[in-house]
Amino acid sequence: MKRVLIVDDEAQMRGLLEDVLGEDYEVMIACDGAEALQKLAQDGAELIITDVVMPKMNGLDLMVAVRKQYPALKVIAISGGGNIGRLDYLPIASLLGAARVIHKPFAVAEMHTAVRELLAA
Repeated sequence: MKRVLIVDDEAQMRGLLEDVLGEDYEVMIACDGAEALQKLAQDGAELIITDVVMPKMNGLDLMVAVRKQYPALKVIAISGGGNIGRLDYLPIASLLGAARVIHKPFAVAEMHTAVRELLAA
């Protein structure tokens, strides 16, 4: 079973994604980028779904670290905007190598399709 690492500081979003993807994939959870890097080192993953705006280590910094350590690892970046205004971080995530970017709120079917397509490739 393919492994997906969900990285989000919001428990509700982590729970939603785990419920949606847990039947088809092995799901791991992390609250921030630093915890995600620890889980990747321990268990590996085929795909990361990461929020961009998080405390400790944000999703953009996580993507930079992932590109250095795991260049083939696919990433889906998700964001609803920043804490200051509604800055859209997703174009930056694309420049950093995100395979897909998805705006919050998103349709569950959109996320499921993105995960399925990326893991099939």
